[in-house]
Amino acid sequence: MTTAALPVSRSWFRAQTLPDGTVVLDEPHVHPLLCANIHLVAGRECDLLVDAGNGVGDLAAVLRRFRALSHKPLIAVLTHAHADHQGGMHLFAERVVHPLEAGELAEPSIVHPLLGADWPDGVQRFMAACGAPLPEVLVTAVPEPDFDPGAFRLAGCAPTRLVDEGDTIDTGDRMFRVLHLPGHSPGGIGLYEEKSGLLFSGDVVYDGDDMIDEIPGADAEEYVRTMRRLRELPVSAVHSGHGPSFGGARLTEIADRYLATHGSA
Repeated sequence: MTTAALPVSRSWFRAQTLPDGTVVLDEPHVHPLLCANIHLVAGRECDLLVDAGNGVGDLAAVLRRFRALSHKPLIAVLTHAHADHQGGMHLFAERVVHPLEAGELAEPSIVHPLLGADWPDGVQRFMAACGAPLPEVLVTAVPEPDFDPGAFRLAGCAPTRLVDEGDTIDTGDRMFRVLHLPGHSPGGIGLYEEKSGLLFSGDVVYDGDDMIDEIPGADAEEYVRTMRRLRELPVSAVHSGHGPSFGGARLTEIADRYLATHGSA
């Protein structure tokens, strides 16, 4: 596949620091379906990475700029094994995921995630219904002149730790509890800091009109139970897998809207 028409963007990632100190990165040159958030949290004894993007750019190199003076370990936690979140996981020594997502992380089912035709029919139908049908190639630029989107493949990797409901991720000065939040994906998890009320939600909830519950692996009945749980959780802020962060009141609104239309699922 020729990339002659695609510009080269060596600054593949876009980054900003949120008010609570979390660094959020995304990849602006990928299709909106794939433009997922990557969150970096600095800890006293280790740093926490929540999700790892598409694997197109060199995420590890970018993170070194934010951790230039740090010799602490980095724990990479995958909220769910979808291509736009797991792509860079193989770059990190510590890889944490729910057991139900471990197989997909090790052997990704989507072979060529940057090609629209390789995505499941359910995803393609959803994107078309949203008014953003998948194009032939899901990038608008390339990170290097010789990068071929058609030849790009997800790199599978084995997890180094499996976590489930109630387990914790400890950075030395911050403790995040693992919440099993199925619905979007069978082994989808969130990370919840009870002290601050901060929730890293992955894709189970984000500030949008429609939750993605009709793709392979999604389950509307599970989603209903998850939304009921989330609306009762004392949350101060949600750092989600896509789009901007939002507060607890907005989380309640999103959950109530979903339950109003899916509550009998």
